Amino acid sequence: MSTTSAASRRQPLSGNKKWQKCQQAIFKIFRNQIMKKNIPYTGFLLLLIFYFLLPFAVSAQTDSLSPGPSKHRIVIFAPLYLDSAFDATEEYRYAKNVFPKFINPGLEFYEGAHLALDSMAKEGKELEVFVYDTRSARETLEDQLNKPEVNEADLIIAHCTGNEVWTFADAGLKKNIPVINTTIPHDGGAAANPFFVIINPTLKTQCEAIYRHAQKYYSINPIIMFRKKGTTEDIIKTYFDEFSKVTMSVPLKIKYVDLPDSFTVNQLRAHLDTVRRTLCIAGSLDAGFGKRLATQLALLNKDYPSSVMGMPTWDAIKDFTKPEFKGLEITYGTPFYNAKTDKISQSITNHFNNIMYARPSDMVFRGYEVTWKYARLLLQYGKDLSSNLGNKQYKVFTDFDIQPVLNKKNMSLDYFENKKIYFLKWQDGIIRSVN
Repeated sequence: MSTTSAASRRQPLSGNKKWQKCQQAIFKIFRNQIMKKNIPYTGFLLLLIFYFLLPFAVSAQTDSLSPGPSKHRIVIFAPLYLDSAFDATEEYRYAKNVFPKFINPGLEFYEGAHLALDSMAKEGKELEVFVYDTRSARETLEDQLNKPEVNEADLIIAHCTGNEVWTFADAGLKKNIPVINTTIPHDGGAAANPFFVIINPTLKTQCEAIYRHAQKYYSINPIIMFRKKGTTEDIIKTYFDEFSKVTMSVPLKIKYVDLPDSFTVNQLRAHLDTVRRTLCIAGSLDAGFGKRLATQLALLNKDYPSSVMGMPTWDAIKDFTKPEFKGLEITYGTPFYNAKTDKISQSITNHFNNIMYARPSDMVFRGYEVTWKYARLLLQYGKDLSSNLGNKQYKVFTDFDIQPVLNKKNMSLDYFENKKIYFLKWQDGIIRSVN
């Protein structure tokens, strides 16, 4: 756990042995690897985060709780894996030039949040911020959530995993503290909880957005959903069927086709049209299945014209720039789109280029924008933040559309969810937004 103020940086405690050893070890690696010029991208990023940011994550200072003017309190939870990086003797567990990838997302998110707090500090905005490592070997998440400083928090920002969603949501409900779930597209069973916000839209929301997009742009085209067998695939089909029954527009006529694992062009060709362009929807979250489908459709595209619509997991597929996909129209939805042409994005990118000799990941930008937006809303509305969770003020990169999700049985509020989905189109190696 660490504490820091958005108005001033704190230095690490001189008596913190783990920090001293970390600082000494990292500085030695830092110096040697820079001279050899063999620090990998992720390693360099982690190195600098460890060296410059771990004072806040290792220090156990509590002087921000000293008497003085009352400040709004934010608690940030992220998987920093600090205890995993050191053994029982407090020595670094890995080789000097090894930086485990599983540590990256949480640290990158924290770096983004830290940059946002620094930006507010420069404006003189004062906040009391606590940071907890959800992968601590000494405390469980439940232990951390029961800390006095958490009980008195005004806002919780969580970079969480699937099995932690309900724990965070339940804590927010019991403590009457707004909780922002920044990562997991799932409600975790949350119900009647006006304090819980899902930033990454659920699968149901994603499917409804795809359906509406198809209605808007492909309603007169043949539409086929190619699927693989699986529980998630059945859920996707159910969402499409359910929305088809309640849509206010003309329902889509979707043909469902199940494919074997190693399907080929021959199994696709029989369902395509040589005259009319077919919209092919990938009815699976499996990015490997989606990439294979796009690859096979690209081979057929000249004689069997088609457009392919992917799931949000396609955001991780980088191969669509390759020549074999030329001519194929590839579209997918994502709640997070940043062209990185604005001043803040450029500033963050320059910071990473000049200080870290690396490019910031998407998680850096998410940490920045969520922290900036909700910290500013907290500063403006204070204890009334829970009534302004859907406020559209303080946009940074993303047009969040935070809407109440109602219980269908009694029409009461279950939680809040971001309903904004950007649709991005790959065509001939170039990506652009189409909405």
